[in-house]
Amino acid sequence: MKINKFIKMLYSKSTIKKTQKKINLLGINGKININEYLEGKIIFLTLIFILILFLSTYGYFLAPIITAVLYFLYDYILLDTRIKKRANIIEKEAVFFFEILVLSLQTEKNLKICLENTCNAIDSEISSEFKEVLKEVRIGKSLNEAINDAKERIPSKNVNNILLNLTESYTYGTNVIDTLNNQIEYLTDKRLLDIKGKINKIPTQISIISVLFFVPLIMLLILGPILLNYFGK
Repeated sequence: MKINKFIKMLYSKSTIKKTQKKINLLGINGKININEYLEGKIIFLTLIFILILFLSTYGYFLAPIITAVLYFLYDYILLDTRIKKRANIIEKEAVFFFEILVLSLQTEKNLKICLENTCNAIDSEISSEFKEVLKEVRIGKSLNEAINDAKERIPSKNVNNILLNLTESYTYGTNVIDTLNNQIEYLTDKRLLDIKGKINKIPTQISIISVLFFVPLIMLLILGPILLNYFGK
């Protein structure tokens, strides 16, 4: 996408490139116009700066500090959190998607046809990315090129490793099914470890909640009558 002159004047090339890379990771269904995004960012920060400057007694001191903090939080809230959430969704969907692809490859050796069959059978985030891959193949790209481009839209390193192994197997003629099965097993084990990790954190979280809420409540119940008697006198 062409970057307008106004954006080039306000932001460095590295910032524009970094922002575009993050926007790409939102996928084909969640893309944002980078010009509108960066324009919105500068307008929002300018308004915040002006409001704090004129409405706060210490505006000259607070305005630049708060604006600088919001400058970094802006991308984190609007892009980074969405990218992280999307990475988790794609990793969850990847196991089922590639299992169906393996089943398809067992009866049909043509990877492109198998991808088409799998995408038609599954409607998901990762399926949408492979539909875009197939669309790019139809307009002239090689399958490997289209899959490599898809890696720039997928925020999961684990899924990108599968795509890398997929293109290598396709290029060098190695067994694609064995490669996918190994990657599916790895993803499954990783999901199980993540779930176990969350389960192991539950006692700690419960303890923190108990300390913050239940202990003060119990202390109030114990000390309440004493305090009432003391102040009642």
